[in-house]
Amino acid sequence: MHKELLIVPYYVYVILCEDGSYYTGYAKDIYSRVKRHVRGIGARYTKLHRPKRLVYIEEFDTRTEAMRRERQIKKLGHDDKHKLVSRADNPCDSLFCELSMPF
Repeated sequence: MHKELLIVPYYVYVILCEDGSYYTGYAKDIYSRVKRHVRGIGARYTKLHRPKRLVYIEEFDTRTEAMRRERQIKKLGHDDKHKLVSRADNPCDSLFCELSMPF
């Protein structure tokens, strides 16, 4: 009997905070992770800067890939992050991101 491996994707996400700053993170369960940020228990940064809206997501097959991309995005300046989340091919233009916040 062959067991099929279920590949659970990892996500890199960017949250726009109430003060106009961006928070970048990665997670397996993006819905639960964003929910924790909104409740003030996700990260120190989002506890202080209060999340406003999920504005960007990318999907990866491995944790290593997601962590690498997270570091790349975190190194970007505010203007470059704004360009990234404003791209026409941003998958977060979907209904998912609209429904993900607020909880």
